[in-house]
Amino acid sequence: MSAEITRQPTADLYDAHVLNNYGRAPITLVRGLGSEVWDDEGKTYLDFTSGIAVSALGHCHPHWVQAVQRQAGELIHASNLFRNPQQGELARRLVQRAGPGRVFFCNSGAEANEGLLKLARLHGVRKSGGVEGQCIKVIGAENAFHGRTFGGMSATPQEKIQGGFRPLLAGFSFGRLNDLQSFADLIDEDTAAIFLETIQGEGGINPATPEFLRGLRKLCTEHNVLLMLDEVQCGIGRTGAFYAFEHADVRPDAIGMAKGLGGGYPMGAIWISETSADLFTPGTHGSTFGGTPLACAAALAVLDVIEREDLLGNVTRLAPAWHAALQAMIDEFPQHLKRLKGAGFMIGLEMTEDALGWVAALRDQGLLAPPAGGNVVRLLPPLNATAAELQRSVDVFRRVLAARG
Repeated sequence: MSAEITRQPTADLYDAHVLNNYGRAPITLVRGLGSEVWDDEGKTYLDFTSGIAVSALGHCHPHWVQAVQRQAGELIHASNLFRNPQQGELARRLVQRAGPGRVFFCNSGAEANEGLLKLARLHGVRKSGGVEGQCIKVIGAENAFHGRTFGGMSATPQEKIQGGFRPLLAGFSFGRLNDLQSFADLIDEDTAAIFLETIQGEGGINPATPEFLRGLRKLCTEHNVLLMLDEVQCGIGRTGAFYAFEHADVRPDAIGMAKGLGGGYPMGAIWISETSADLFTPGTHGSTFGGTPLACAAALAVLDVIEREDLLGNVTRLAPAWHAALQAMIDEFPQHLKRLKGAGFMIGLEMTEDALGWVAALRDQGLLAPPAGGNVVRLLPPLNATAAELQRSVDVFRRVLAARG
């Protein structure tokens, strides 16, 4: 007999049974369509959280829904002990985007980044002539965020992430984003990799400049160090290029991706260049749920829509006017707003005070936007957001600012 469906209020169920490790908003979302979501009281919100850059196509895009429904009726899970056609095709299309190399599939950004850190260790063993534990140094960026596994936390120099979980993994040091010399000063013979987000997300929407990325590429090549880029939040079209690093005209040695790749279904991946892909051999890494037929069908549908509806072009065409409107708002309310940061549809508005109060006020007025870096409000519209929806976000934000005076 199936369990009786509970009719208790959702808030009560959370209070009684769900781990209290999130600062959740006091609303319950029950439905979404396009750029909008509805709560259980029927209120409509413009969703510029997008699941924190996950819902690249917005909610319930018909092609994505049809692809997932069709695959769910054919084959959901098969294990990586066997091939499945969806995984092979998705790998082909990602290699086509990233360059010659190979792809490993997993479930999340944290898992993708953990795979990159294991890659760095394997490269270090090869670089040191087969000696384990010697060439393990990874240089990251201050204010970074790479997930909440032990590897991810070790690469995330933030007390709120690391506190309570020490000792962490050894071998990490940190330079200042966009300060090439600070990274050059940290490189030595035991350095295996440089690892950073092309645009820092949780740290406050801080882009790496093209000049800085090109300088890192040169440093890594000169010192036989891997350049590993975390594109978990900024990739999959969010900046108007499929990968954010494309704006700098560089090619890394490895890429971590997730979030928007599955369009709402858990999906992560790492791409590794041909020169390093052979470091992983049978038994060195794995994922039970990575690259299932259903997950890959979801990701293939995302790529289909990005290409067929020219969503990279949509971001490129609409972002400048949206940015200009946001900048005009900053100029109008300098007592509350400092500056605009980011690129494309990955924008941060730096406030003069903590962001949480502003996030709550925006939510009350029908705009969902996540905080970042303490005093930054993020705006992460789906890649198919319209000019009218982008302007609506500005109008709501301006109304909230005006109410504060």
